[in-house]
Amino acid sequence: MADKFTASSTQLRPDQKYGSILLSKFVNCLMHDGKKTVAQRQLYSALDIIAKRVPDQEPIQVFQTAVDNVKPAIEVRSKRVGGATYQVPTPVPYRRQQTLAIRWLLQAIRGKKGRPISVRLADELIAAYKREGTAMTTRDNVHRMADANKAFAHFAYSR
Repeated sequence: MADKFTASSTQLRPDQKYGSILLSKFVNCLMHDGKKTVAQRQLYSALDIIAKRVPDQEPIQVFQTAVDNVKPAIEVRSKRVGGATYQVPTPVPYRRQQTLAIRWLLQAIRGKKGRPISVRLADELIAAYKREGTAMTTRDNVHRMADANKAFAHFAYSR
């Protein structure tokens, strides 16, 4: 029974159209109620919109650059020292960077209502590509918080 579940990174296959594992992971996070083909259709139509709006770049390149731009380099974590809790800035591992970037992009598109999800996704990805938008604001807030708590960085390695 121990081999029943495996890590998704070992099972994750590249998507059919672009051959990107990051795109496949994004589809899995975008998916609701197990409807993967619906999520793929939404993402591919968003990439088609990106291809029309940013003609000088490949849509997959815009997507990857947008995710890379949203990735946080540093974040704050709570650390209890003595009786006080401090917000200690710590570097973010690569997999968590990717997860947070995808989560913030999806949170940004789900927070805006009134238009089809593919249009909202295309808008947010183009905004993140240009280092603008809601997801970039979230990343900047995380970096600002880490910068403000720089004085507590020495607690990161104390026990």
